[in-house]
Amino acid sequence: MLFSSIPFLYYFLPIVMVLYFAVPKCMKNGVLLLASLTFYAWGEPKYVILMIASIFVGYISGLLIEAISDLKQKKWILIASVTVCLGFLGYFKYANFFLENFTFLTGLSVPTLKIALPIGISFYTFQAVAYLCDVRKGKCSSEKTFVNFGTYLCMFPQLIAGPIVQYPIVCEQIHTRRYCFHDFVQGLQVFILGLGSKVLLANQVGSLWKQLSVIGYESITTQLAWLGLLAYTFQIYFDFWGYSLMAKGLGKMLGFELPLNFDYPYLSTSMTEFWRRWHMTLGRWFREYVYIPLGGKKKSPVRNLWIVWILTGIWHGAGWNYVLWGLFNCFLIMMEKKILYQFFKKHTVVGRLYVWFTIPLSWSLFAITNLGSWSIYIRKLFPFLGEVQGNVFAGDYIKYLKQYGWIMIIALLFCTRLPGNIYKRRGHGMLVTLFLVMIFWACVYTMYMGMEDPFLYYQF
Repeated sequence: MLFSSIPFLYYFLPIVMVLYFAVPKCMKNGVLLLASLTFYAWGEPKYVILMIASIFVGYISGLLIEAISDLKQKKWILIASVTVCLGFLGYFKYANFFLENFTFLTGLSVPTLKIALPIGISFYTFQAVAYLCDVRKGKCSSEKTFVNFGTYLCMFPQLIAGPIVQYPIVCEQIHTRRYCFHDFVQGLQVFILGLGSKVLLANQVGSLWKQLSVIGYESITTQLAWLGLLAYTFQIYFDFWGYSLMAKGLGKMLGFELPLNFDYPYLSTSMTEFWRRWHMTLGRWFREYVYIPLGGKKKSPVRNLWIVWILTGIWHGAGWNYVLWGLFNCFLIMMEKKILYQFFKKHTVVGRLYVWFTIPLSWSLFAITNLGSWSIYIRKLFPFLGEVQGNVFAGDYIKYLKQYGWIMIIALLFCTRLPGNIYKRRGHGMLVTLFLVMIFWACVYTMYMGMEDPFLYYQF
């Protein structure tokens, strides 16, 4: 089920909220867990069993790790439980990838498996692993109640696409949290802003990128290639940022304060800074549970950084394009550490231009999963790399610039702090309320008209 859908807004969410606030405090987590499983089962009923299995493994393993005093036994229980959790992820997400590559390398005909990727498995698996590691390190106590642990692991606001929430951050909120009308209203406002970002910005500007794939990359000009890639750059930002805002808003409506996942990343002056501002909870996860355990800056920092970025690429998808994406980002960050970082800090305009040049190139590896097609597109962006044969209309970009130019200007504006600062200064007055009502009904109209509504980060 999508947040940006009529069934969610008009049926699921109102029913859940009525039940949630009608029951006593001791039953709220139970209602939330049941609602989360129902939310997940709406689109993938058979994979609810997998989710319940993940909850069970994490819950029992956490209790065992805390209860056993022998350090060696704790370590082996942690290794076994993390292996099981990552095994679920590996089977569903990467089994066919390895089989296809095995077939390619050996020439043997190995049939692929008829399995689909369970939505959100990368996110809730990482939460389970983080929880087990934190219990092992003594950062938090194990959760004693199955319902409470299940609520943490699969709470529907952040179940599908994050943020990746570490248990110590929400432990107290799981057990005791405050409910007030003011927080509910604030959460509703944040949810509507996220809904607008997704439906009115991401979906609309993303239509340009979709049209390019229909036309064919061989048949577009260099100008249109850059325009389309810029459109995808806006689409993926407002798609994921919009979901994160909706998740944060829903969490606040339910009494939770979920962590921030974005901090205006397109205002960064380097790729190093960008990755401190984009998908912040994923970056924190890899730093605390991969980079530091490998030795961090103290032991082989260059090797550790390469490992982290290769794993980050693989986490996003089972394809060589994602591996190349990770290597590309790591290469840029290494270059900045050696040469460019201090220069970009002093010359922020140059740094921002550099980010706005490199970020679309990196997203091209997300947008085009086939490396052959990606090679064609890169040669369209940079004609000096080699000519691409195709029937091209010289003025094609003018048509699409007229059609999408206005929404891209709005998208660029909303990548800055200006709209947010205006919103904060206006407070909770009548104009703000009217603005939010207009956004909501514009989103409802767009959804009712059946316009395409993909969530890009669902595939990860």
